[in-house]
Amino acid sequence: MAPPAMSLAVVGTPFDPQRGFEVRLCRPGDPIELRPEPKNKHDANAVAVLSERGVQIGYLTAERAPYIGKIIRQGREVEAVFQAVTPFGAWLRVAFDGEQPVLPPDRAVLPIEPEGGWFPDEVWDED
Repeated sequence: MAPPAMSLAVVGTPFDPQRGFEVRLCRPGDPIELRPEPKNKHDANAVAVLSERGVQIGYLTAERAPYIGKIIRQGREVEAVFQAVTPFGAWLRVAFDGEQPVLPPDRAVLPIEPEGGWFPDEVWDED
C-alpha cells in the first residue's frame, strides 16, 4: 500500500544564495527531483532537492530524509512538485507508487517552520 501524499519541508536554502535564487524561480506545481546522497559526509541519509532546472534548492529535513530515501532506494516511484516558498526554504508535495502529487488548495502556503517538530501530515508507519 502506498504511503499517503504529504508535504515535506526543504531546508538549507538560506545558507546558499544560489539556492535561494532558484527557490524563487520555482512555481507551485513545478516538478522536483529528490536525490539521495549516501556519500554525504554530514549525513548518509541526506536527500538533496533539485528544481526542474537541475539546481539544488536544499535538503529534506533529517527527520524525513531516512524514510523518503528508503522508499527511493527500494525503487518505488516518488513524484514531487514544488508547493511554496518559506523563510526556511520551501514546501514540496510528494506522492508515491504512481500517484501524482496534488497541491492542497487550503494550504498553499505553510508558514510554520519544521524545527518545532510540527509537520502538516499524519504520522505513518516507517517499517
